[in-house]
Amino acid sequence: MRIACVHQGYELYGSDRSFAESVAALRAAFPSADIEIVLPRSGPIVQILEPHASRIVFEPLWVLRRQAITRLATIEMARLPVAVWRAWRRLRQCDLVYVNTSIVADYALAARLLPHKAVLHIHEIPEGVMRTILVALMRWSHADLIFNSNATRTAFGAAGGQRTHVVYNGVAGPPAAEPTTYDGKRPLRVLLIGRINRIKGQEVLLEAIASLPADLRSRVEVRLVGGAFESIERERALAERVETMGLSGRVSVLPFIPDPSEHYRWADIVTVPSRRPESLGRVAIEAMAYGRPPLVSAIGGLVEVVSDGETGWHVPPGDAAALAGKLKEIILRPDAWRGFVAAGRARYEKVFSEPVAAAAITAIATDKLKATMARPGRAASTRQAETRP
Repeated sequence: MRIACVHQGYELYGSDRSFAESVAALRAAFPSADIEIVLPRSGPIVQILEPHASRIVFEPLWVLRRQAITRLATIEMARLPVAVWRAWRRLRQCDLVYVNTSIVADYALAARLLPHKAVLHIHEIPEGVMRTILVALMRWSHADLIFNSNATRTAFGAAGGQRTHVVYNGVAGPPAAEPTTYDGKRPLRVLLIGRINRIKGQEVLLEAIASLPADLRSRVEVRLVGGAFESIERERALAERVETMGLSGRVSVLPFIPDPSEHYRWADIVTVPSRRPESLGRVAIEAMAYGRPPLVSAIGGLVEVVSDGETGWHVPPGDAAALAGKLKEIILRPDAWRGFVAAGRARYEKVFSEPVAAAAITAIATDKLKATMARPGRAASTRQAETRP
């Protein structure tokens, strides 16, 4: 049995970790399968993929990124036919091809020719022109579609005759929630982990902190953790913004690290103040796993992750005043949210833990493989797969 798993990234942010968890689930379900991982280049993700891969190959992928759309539509268009041919060849050679995210255009285009072998796992909520392009691409593919939230499925709309599934991302967490130590007598430790971009809302949090009265501002410590995708300029701009707003003593800007557990253990709460829709909100899930109540924008899949007033808090997206008001409440009334820790951990274990997602991904892949193996000409391959050690 041959399975290919294709991913457009190479770092260790949310979608990268979700991909690795799906690969691990496929390996556990099909221990004797030949599993080939396809990435555009080497990077931190390779280390966590190696235990589950038969091999990892690096190939150019035709990836639709918003900031590169002009280049893709012009000079990069010449290499699209070769990319689609390469994707079609892999589809033809494999029994299942699992493609992570909707922006890997060459595989979505090639899937139209062999849709019974393709599963596309969608982790983004596109907007504007990108939404039009990606919705058309997904419908063209005729592949099975997995959405990581109901919000993501709604954003893509009806898929015609395609089979669709909603599977929340499985997230690795500690064995138990970390102890809670905040009692209002020391500064509240606030954590934001995420890429530095127009979506994540780092500037909204900074505006909220800056707007707090001086006595409350002195009772807050903030860590902004993460980097910009191949853009050192954005990282510098954020650090300069902290300084110009007079927040250097309260806010630390720290680089991305593959394992953010030390930051979750440091934090009392975790903020996800996204300005635009998050397809799910992995950081909010990780926060609940560690026993750190998340304060999130009421947008996209975040409202499916966090139960307002039970496991965390919702605030309107892009509203620094509302965020500041909620922070004030959290600082002054720590006893009011102490129960959020246990409730969040219980929700994580029931809905968002790795075993729950792995079982769902495995069921979809098994069903897909059964249909593929039952097609004419696959009987011999099925017998060979069953007899492999």
